[in-house]
Amino acid sequence: MSTAAIPSQGTTLHIAGTAATPEVLTAITAGYPTILAITGHAGVANGDVIALAGFTGADATTLNGQTAVVKNYATGATNDTFAIDINTVGKTITIDTGVTTATPSAWVKVGQLTDIKGTSDTSPDIEVTDLDSTTKEYLPGLPDTGTVTMSVFCVDSDTGLAAMEAAFDARVVKTFKVTYPSGSTPVRTFNAFVKSFPKIGDASKDGVVSGSVELKRSGTVTKS
Repeated sequence: MSTAAIPSQGTTLHIAGTAATPEVLTAITAGYPTILAITGHAGVANGDVIALAGFTGADATTLNGQTAVVKNYATGATNDTFAIDINTVGKTITIDTGVTTATPSAWVKVGQLTDIKGTSDTSPDIEVTDLDSTTKEYLPGLPDTGTVTMSVFCVDSDTGLAAMEAAFDARVVKTFKVTYPSGSTPVRTFNAFVKSFPKIGDASKDGVVSGSVELKRSGTVTKS
């Protein structure tokens, strides 16, 4: 048995809700990744999606109006920095004290889950065989990022399930995060649209009303 295996009990799924309270940033270190500072581990955490605003400098538009995922948030009491995957190498960007902010999305936990299953990313084969080839030759195409499916108990009062149903009805792409109970990078953040939702659940003798939800991922997964 692998001693590094992560027990799955306690895994959670969240869907991004409305914007939470803006958090004031105190410093920036340009580079890749970009390092931002915030005092006292304010209301952001690894895996949060933040909207950036209020930067100044000649290249401020590199960050202003952008969204990013919080990564590598330090846990030490004196180190309040985190990374974002936006390249600011050689850029002139500064903090406007008291004005520059990161606004996280409010997360809504999806309850009533009995399992979460993700399909592997796959790349198509692009054949590049020509008359000089001695065997067929291929290049990898753009990856298909697959789906995430979950089995659920159909409980109308669950706010997370209600949020996913609303996203399905609106046909919009939302941000989700899966958090494992442990591991060096336990949070997986990704964008997806709700491809299927159980408007009428399955019912059986000696059972409970249940169904399945399918998310179609769009883009890459950020680990944090």
